[in-house]
Amino acid sequence: MKKIIIITIASFALLQCTKKENPFLLENGKVGNLKKGFTLTQIDSVFAKDSIVKPVTDDEFTGNINDIEIYEKGGKHLLSLSPNDNKTISIITLHDNRYQTKGGVGLNNTFKDFRAHYTVSKIDRMLNNIIIDFKDQDFYITIDIKELPSEYWFDFDTKIEVASIPGTAKIKNIQLDWM
Repeated sequence: MKKIIIITIASFALLQCTKKENPFLLENGKVGNLKKGFTLTQIDSVFAKDSIVKPVTDDEFTGNINDIEIYEKGGKHLLSLSPNDNKTISIITLHDNRYQTKGGVGLNNTFKDFRAHYTVSKIDRMLNNIIIDFKDQDFYITIDIKELPSEYWFDFDTKIEVASIPGTAKIKNIQLDWM
């Protein structure tokens, strides 16, 4: 009897150790196997099965480092990585709708879905978009201003409140800020 219990526990522990991480799960400080603090030198191992498009050199004119684009082998654009000066990843832009938060929301969802799982902490107006930050999250979403009622389209002075954003507003993009 003891042997059966020990074998069962050992089997369960082995299954837990070999459990594959979801490569599309978006968490604080983590996107799939990519973690906050990773440097550009670690990208090749994290995305070994994907295509990595790195800039050939820094932009000689501005001195800026260009984004690194990650594509699946089949050509689907997964995400863009923006490094900071010390070559760690600071901004991630998600392009693939398979990336989802633990709450199950992603690019295919609406503002209503995000609002149901997360508390809005700040709304900023940027020319043709609004950027929405969520409490205790390191991701934010962008919504096109045209998703809001027309009185907001050209009025830069009126503060945009959560109630002003229709639940049906489509998500333009999701970004993570690891600065």
